[in-house]
Amino acid sequence: MADGQRHETISWKEYLSWPRDERFELIDGEPYAMSPAPRREHQKLISDLHYQMYDALKDSPCDVYPAPFDVKLSPQEADERPTVVQPDLTVVCDEAKLTEQGVTGPPDLVVEIVSPDTGFHDRGRKFDLYERYGVAEYWIVDPNEKLIEVYRLEKSRFVRTGVSGPEDTLTSLAVPSIEVTLSALFPSGSEGG
Repeated sequence: MADGQRHETISWKEYLSWPRDERFELIDGEPYAMSPAPRREHQKLISDLHYQMYDALKDSPCDVYPAPFDVKLSPQEADERPTVVQPDLTVVCDEAKLTEQGVTGPPDLVVEIVSPDTGFHDRGRKFDLYERYGVAEYWIVDPNEKLIEVYRLEKSRFVRTGVSGPEDTLTSLAVPSIEVTLSALFPSGSEGG
């Protein structure tokens, strides 16, 4: 996959047998290589967000999972051409959706942290996939702008419900127990990354 893509399709069964040292996502069965390991600041942001979400969900039926964590959006009948992605963070409140491999079906909340390399993918292709498969809420975190865009699924379409910056506290609409203090994510004087 030198160019990041292949034109053949991969089934769910083939995906499960793929070497774990090669990370990629499937969109309608077509493999897309994952970018190289994210920058340190990206990983710190995931850790800080994960910590706040994990703490908020302690007494709830929901769990938060950091990448790599397989989110199989497509139903079983599409296993010959499945869609499997690995969001930066995934929140699942329905234990019945959890499997040994990850989660099957739309999560309650997904979070993607954009970078210059992934911005088009996260704001375009993944946005469309999350909307198409019924993810209840999608957060796009922009470390350079120090903000989080929130999209909520309404009548099968994502509606932008807000943008939160460094001085805000963000509460999820899909998982109300999640409340994130953005000043802890974007301390004043820090550089984006």
